[in-house]
Amino acid sequence: MTPQSVELRGIGKSFGTENVLKGIDLSVRPGEFLSLVGMSGCGKSTLLRMIAGLEAPDRGTVSIGGSDVTDMDPSERNLAMVFQSYALYPHMNVRQNIATPLRMRRLPLSARLPLIGGLFAPSQTLREIDAAVEQAAETLHIPHLLDRKPAQLSGGQRQRVALARALVRSPAAFLMDEPLSNLDAKLRAHMREELASLHRRLGATFIYVTHDQIEAMTMSDRIALMSEGRIEQLGTPDELYRSPATLTVARFIGTPSINLLPVEIDAQGKVAAFGQDLGLQAAAAHAGPATLGIRSEDLRPAAEGLAVRVLRAETHGADRFVSCQLLADETVRITLRQAAGETLETGADGLTHLAFAPERAHLFGADGARRELSVRERVAA
Repeated sequence: MTPQSVELRGIGKSFGTENVLKGIDLSVRPGEFLSLVGMSGCGKSTLLRMIAGLEAPDRGTVSIGGSDVTDMDPSERNLAMVFQSYALYPHMNVRQNIATPLRMRRLPLSARLPLIGGLFAPSQTLREIDAAVEQAAETLHIPHLLDRKPAQLSGGQRQRVALARALVRSPAAFLMDEPLSNLDAKLRAHMREELASLHRRLGATFIYVTHDQIEAMTMSDRIALMSEGRIEQLGTPDELYRSPATLTVARFIGTPSINLLPVEIDAQGKVAAFGQDLGLQAAAAHAGPATLGIRSEDLRPAAEGLAVRVLRAETHGADRFVSCQLLADETVRITLRQAAGETLETGADGLTHLAFAPERAHLFGADGARRELSVRERVAA
């Protein structure tokens, strides 16, 4: 199996009057695990179907391994697709399900006919198909399931069968459309580990569609975050978390969601929140209203800073999340992340102050684009 690159250039697609994809450019490296992530309706599944050949672009080109496949049928692209629904044949056992792509590709029509097909099938080809099925089953740890029907399998086992059926084809790339969304939370976490391990073992090109940022962050080499038919940002999981290019990316990536404060940039570029100088400097050209993003782990209790009222605290394993209401604007909620054993001292009325690490704050202009930010002076703590 030789991993191949996937190149998209100027991909556009409309359904009626709705412009679903708006000039997508994307390069997927050979052997890379790239996730397309975003809210429902952002165009990620449509883009995956373009790569697979299940949808034709209105404009732009699709290339696989350097060859233009834009006008090729899906069967000619040597891609394997794994669906959310698994798409297993219920009347076939696991062995037959896995073998189906190879039988369709390597056997003549007469050899694929029910009952009498075996009379026309070349025995050497059948042995090769059986060996490939056995190898794929071993890779996915399901040889003991080969004689079962899909109805006798759990959700996780069905997903492994679907992966084995894709693997047996030795494709140029694997395309996966929300393959874990039908599984419960515990099994999803386990299957994330399985998929990441499979990718490392195969070294194959994976293109993975999900709306679940945790799946994208934990498995991907790079993430393409999509919104309204465009790629908002392409980068490593850490780049999207630490340096979000837009307010949309900052809101989507991270659990809990990033804290957002309305701020004002004055004519000298000083950043203030509710009249309080934050010690941050932006370009004077960006004077006007803006938004400051602060991750929950970058907040800390302080003698001075943002005045808040504590609403509640929740412990999630090793982390404790404290939800607060900003006194200066009671519509703004702030979440502080602490270690599970930490406490937050408050007054009798639940009031306290929070400060933040200014060098790790994120500034976004009125248009949602990231603005350069520097620390002019430390915030008093």
